[in-house]
Amino acid sequence: MSDLDRNYASPFGRAAGRVDAAAVDAGLRAYMLRIYNYMSIGLAITGLAALGVYMAAVTADPSAGAAKFGKVFLTPFGYAMYVSPLKWVFMLAPLVMVFAISFGINRLRPATAQMLFWVFAALMGVSLSSIFLVYTQTSIVRVFFITAATFGALSLYGYTTKRDMSGMASFLFMGLIGIIIASVVNIFLASSMLQFIVSVVGVLVFAGLTAYDTQRLKNDYIYGYASQGGDIAERAAITGALSLYLNFINLFTLLLQLLGQRD
Repeated sequence: MSDLDRNYASPFGRAAGRVDAAAVDAGLRAYMLRIYNYMSIGLAITGLAALGVYMAAVTADPSAGAAKFGKVFLTPFGYAMYVSPLKWVFMLAPLVMVFAISFGINRLRPATAQMLFWVFAALMGVSLSSIFLVYTQTSIVRVFFITAATFGALSLYGYTTKRDMSGMASFLFMGLIGIIIASVVNIFLASSMLQFIVSVVGVLVFAGLTAYDTQRLKNDYIYGYASQGGDIAERAAITGALSLYLNFINLFTLLLQLLGQRD
C-alpha cells in the first residue's frame, strides 16, 4: 500500500501521507470484511431457505404425496414448487431482484438495500432447493466446501496481486454472455456435451470474475469510497457483496454439475 503516498497528498509532507495511507488500509480492511460478512450471511440464508423448502416439498408417505419425483414423493407444496407453472415464478424472481437492487441501489437507504439483499438470498435458496432432488446431500456438501476453498483462494489472489486485472473485464463479460446464450439454447437441445462445455467454461469465467471483482472492489474503495464513507460506502459494500455472492453461487452450481453425484 506504499503507492498510496502518491495518491493522497498532504500539506504536511510524506509523514502525514503515511498516516493517510494507514487510515485507508484500516478502512479498506473494514470495508472488505463488511462485504464478506454480507456475502456469508446471504449464503447462510440461501442454504437455510433451500433446505427448508426441500423438506417441506418432499414426503416419505406415498399417500400424502401429490406426485412422485424420482425416488421421493412430492407434497402438494412440492408439486407447486417443482412441477406446476408456478416454478417459473420462483426461478425468475431472483433475476428480477438482482436488477431491482443493481439499478435502484443509489436511491435506496442502506437498511432497505440490505433487506432486499436478504430477500434476494432467500429467493435464491427457494430456486436452488431443487438440487436436493437431483444430487445426493453428501455430494452437495462436498462441492460446497470445494467451492468455498476455490472462491477463497481466488478472492485472496485478486486482493493481493499487483497485476492489473481490468483488461480481463471485457473478455470475462463476453464469456458470461456466451454462457447465458448457450444455456438458453441447451434448454431446447438438452445436449449433455453442450452442458458439459458450458459448465467447464462457466467455472473458468466465474473463477476469473471472482478475482477481478475482488480487485475492483478493493480499488473502488481506495480511489473513491475511502474519501466518501457514510451511506455511499455502505451501499457499495452491499452491491459488492451481491457481486461476490453471485460469483460464489454460479461457481457452486457449475461445479455441482461437473462433480456432483446424482441421486
